[in-house]
Amino acid sequence: MNIDSKASNDISFDDFQEQILKDYEIAVISRECSLLGRREVLTGKAKFGIFGDGKELPQLAMARSFRDGDFRSGYYRDQTFMMALGLLTPKQFFHGLYATTDITKDPMSAGRQMGGHFTTFSINEDGSWRDLTKQKNSSADISCTAGQMPRLLGLAQASKVYRNVKNIKNPKFSDNGNEVAWGTIGNASTSEGVFFETINAAGVLQVPMVISVWDDDYGISVHAKHQTTKEDISKILAGFQRDENNAGYEILKVKGWDYTALIHAYENASDIARDEHVPVIIHVTELTQPQGHSTSGSHERYKSEERLLWEKENDCNKRYREWILENKIASEEELKTLEKTIKRQVRSARKEAWEETLRPHKEQKKILVSLLDQAAQSSPNKNFIAKLKNDLIAIEEPIKKDLASKARKALRYLLGENSKEKELLAQWTNNFLKESQDKFSTHLYNEQDNSAIYVPEVKPTYSDQVEEVDGRIILRDNFDILFNKYDEVLIFGEDTGAIGDVNQGLEGLQKKYGELRVADCGIREATIIGQGIGMAMRGLRPIAEIQYLDYIFYALFTLTDDLATLLYRTVGKQRAPLIVRTRGHRLEGIWHSGSQMGGLIHLLRGMYILVPRNMTKAAGFYNTLLKGNEPALLIESLNGYRLKEPKPNNLGELCTPIGVVEVIQPGQDITLLSYGSTLRIVMQAALELKEVGIDAEVVDAQSLMPFDLGHDVLESLKKTNRLLVIDEDVPGGCSAYLVHEIVEKQGAYQYLDSAPQTLTAQPHRPAYATDGDYFSKPNAEDIFEKVYAIMHESNPTAFPKLR
Repeated sequence: MNIDSKASNDISFDDFQEQILKDYEIAVISRECSLLGRREVLTGKAKFGIFGDGKELPQLAMARSFRDGDFRSGYYRDQTFMMALGLLTPKQFFHGLYATTDITKDPMSAGRQMGGHFTTFSINEDGSWRDLTKQKNSSADISCTAGQMPRLLGLAQASKVYRNVKNIKNPKFSDNGNEVAWGTIGNASTSEGVFFETINAAGVLQVPMVISVWDDDYGISVHAKHQTTKEDISKILAGFQRDENNAGYEILKVKGWDYTALIHAYENASDIARDEHVPVIIHVTELTQPQGHSTSGSHERYKSEERLLWEKENDCNKRYREWILENKIASEEELKTLEKTIKRQVRSARKEAWEETLRPHKEQKKILVSLLDQAAQSSPNKNFIAKLKNDLIAIEEPIKKDLASKARKALRYLLGENSKEKELLAQWTNNFLKESQDKFSTHLYNEQDNSAIYVPEVKPTYSDQVEEVDGRIILRDNFDILFNKYDEVLIFGEDTGAIGDVNQGLEGLQKKYGELRVADCGIREATIIGQGIGMAMRGLRPIAEIQYLDYIFYALFTLTDDLATLLYRTVGKQRAPLIVRTRGHRLEGIWHSGSQMGGLIHLLRGMYILVPRNMTKAAGFYNTLLKGNEPALLIESLNGYRLKEPKPNNLGELCTPIGVVEVIQPGQDITLLSYGSTLRIVMQAALELKEVGIDAEVVDAQSLMPFDLGHDVLESLKKTNRLLVIDEDVPGGCSAYLVHEIVEKQGAYQYLDSAPQTLTAQPHRPAYATDGDYFSKPNAEDIFEKVYAIMHESNPTAFPKLR
């Protein structure tokens, strides 16, 4: 189907005539917000502005076809769409611009994201899900170019799962899969690889997704001729167009100033996606950017006079206004009256938002000025404190930083003093810092009682006749129980389905549970994670499999920018409890070494990172995670699938605790901490150390994030007084993180008789084959000699020099 982009006078507007003026009102409100928003940045009240001016009309058309239960996955120019749905008021718009830290005033992120990033609430105050089918939904935006695309795929796929997996009955999340996921993206951002990865994946999966490409010919200052082949994204995607013999996309093209054509295009797109579960691309052309890309520059620097004149004449709001007048829907006088009223309303909203933002700061300023004055009167350093007070008085529009800085500096002048005035100032400062810090630092992880860290441990139990099986069998049989127990659980990835993953941990499960619940995916890691994020946001419990840990870098930006930050940037109002399954450690060669943990533990704050030493522990982690609501990365030991383990008789029930270490060999002389596959080598070395009189206590970290919530490593060090962390990561990687956790956060330094040490891999990636592994990563001899050297330093008589 192709939408002709001519002026659509042949399309009746009788059915929507009543809403035309309402749409115009919203378009003008949005534009006025953009214009005033830029001024607020240039005057210093806001830090940065990026607005949706020039895209108002197509967003109004999209809003008209958006229904309860639908989801948006967009970017930072969709303010008109949100206003049209009643999800964003002008006052909220300005609160977002000012970074107000009150969620009731800036419901998009309470100041945690810059303005233009939109969200809706999916979670109630008690941590339960809202009924997403009874509201219009916007997944929380990220700034990263095209970063919204992978998640969009999963939001759409959820509808396909709900329509076709009949056992899933949860009316809070879907009405038989009749929901559409709506994506928006700028034309320049379609140059990103993840855009094409998502387009391809959605075409393969055939999911109800509508992608709007807002095309204004530029990506900041770079013209489309430098961005897109043929300068036309719909032309180069023409091969995705469906036909009688091949599934694919419906591709529509429409001019962004043609109101009736836009309405028609979006109604058709909605019907096709919603009813047929066919993805649709709407290429919206001839759009403009009246104020340029953002407040960081002027588009007059890179656009010709001819282009600027064209943009002025073809501004969608201007063309819409002319169309209203031509069709005698309103008179010039009526429109001018409406526009004047809107200007007053938006200016009033801006003023009220700024006053509301400042009000609590001004109230605290009065209190602090009084406290500083009192402290100054009783202090020998009166003049210094008085200057701080006067400097604070001079700040007419204070922010939290101003208050905190002045109070903390004042306390320096009260060092050594003991007065009631100092005590009151210190108390105010402590309370203010605590309350303010919480505005910026809560909800990195689930803070509700339904967090997985509160799931109690259930140890594996065994029958009298213990069966020794390959580790993969334990995983397979545990997954089988989980799929039978939880209808909303599904797993997908490369080679996950037909062969049951590359190590047969899912052997036979696709045949048993179907291709939607145990699914093969193409080689496209970023959108595998995106599938998981979107489906998890809609109430499913997906397990996204990345074949090897080394391949996670292809998905890392989706994990770190979107999944790991979701709960934080929505202040706990949205979540995606996705489990990412992969395997790594101790394989041979540069590209399958799989131990780059240092990067992951820093880039994935907001996710759990779990490193089970065997498949029984891994199975227990899966069981624990499905009782919680948090995203997690679980790394199975790659060389453990064929190793024999006793098979528990309580698979599906056993639970490995999160944030808990395990002492797997008690000892008295030194604590050896490690995780994953390396523990087998540590245990071998520990046995050999006993032969020379060294009694090592071996501790399995199990969970890197969070790590050792009960401080059990500290208890070990109170006994052994020595610490060695053994890690396959490079020097300064995960081992440094663990030493920081133990020595600094747990305070273990006071119990150490020797310097805490680490034993890591070499700083390069591991070379190939057995010798490459031996000389690249810690081996049993390395561990033995490192421990022996620590003991030699402590007692050279008992442990003479080895070599």
